[in-house]
Amino acid sequence: MITTFQYALQQDNITIEQLLRDDFQVGKKVMHEMRMAKSVLNEAGEPMVWQHHYPKGTNLTFNVNVEPSSYVATNVCEVPILFEDAHVLIVSKPADMATHPNDPGQTGTCMNHVISHVNKQGGVYAEHVHRLDQGTKGLVLIAKHPLIKSMLDRMLEDKQIIRTYEAIVDGFMTQKSGSIRTSIGKDRHDSARRAVSPSGQTAITHFEVVGQDANFTKVHVILETGRTHQIRVHFSSIGYPITGDRMYGSRTRADNYSLQAKKLQFTHPITKEMIVVEDYK
Repeated sequence: MITTFQYALQQDNITIEQLLRDDFQVGKKVMHEMRMAKSVLNEAGEPMVWQHHYPKGTNLTFNVNVEPSSYVATNVCEVPILFEDAHVLIVSKPADMATHPNDPGQTGTCMNHVISHVNKQGGVYAEHVHRLDQGTKGLVLIAKHPLIKSMLDRMLEDKQIIRTYEAIVDGFMTQKSGSIRTSIGKDRHDSARRAVSPSGQTAITHFEVVGQDANFTKVHVILETGRTHQIRVHFSSIGYPITGDRMYGSRTRADNYSLQAKKLQFTHPITKEMIVVEDYK
């Protein structure tokens, strides 16, 4: 299946290769595939010359080859969609729902619901750019075609997508803002857990206290890295586990732990709009 969209050059005297490499930051493999497939056309439907310099305002048509995603669609999409355009979706994943299937044919995950929505629009492709733990609720960014997926993956790696979380932790935090910079690796005693480990991967979590009482503290958290269970591990390691997170030491009994992906902010790599989406639920 081919996904088509239009784009007007926003710079003067630029080649198609420069646009894809420098502006869109498309990887070499995807760029080579697009060049071989003659995926970029002019207004007459003719392939663009990749090394020719084109003026600002030149109208391009992108024909992106799309292989269908493998998720089994639910009958109805029950995941709230908070933002959508021709390229991306931002959805609000409920707590106790996995982001994506872990086994072939698995249903009921966030991506099963999302592909149902996309299919009903005539699309076949949807892939998450990042994931949330099953117990974490909130915003998930999803690509609607492989080109934007490649671009967003690079942006995430380069820390150009700002993810803000809101958490309630046990205890009264005396430090009102700061950063936790301790590496995270697998727990040697429990494969489902992660732990602070000198031999683990670098992990950096920034936080700011936004409210508290004698027993609990509400914090806003920005991830600089995205390790498995990062926020949960980091706050537990400094003595303030996420409220209700029994896996990481909370003594508060709750149906789920209190962690939400609250806000996503990034410059849209194609439209260049500043996208800011907040989840108020």
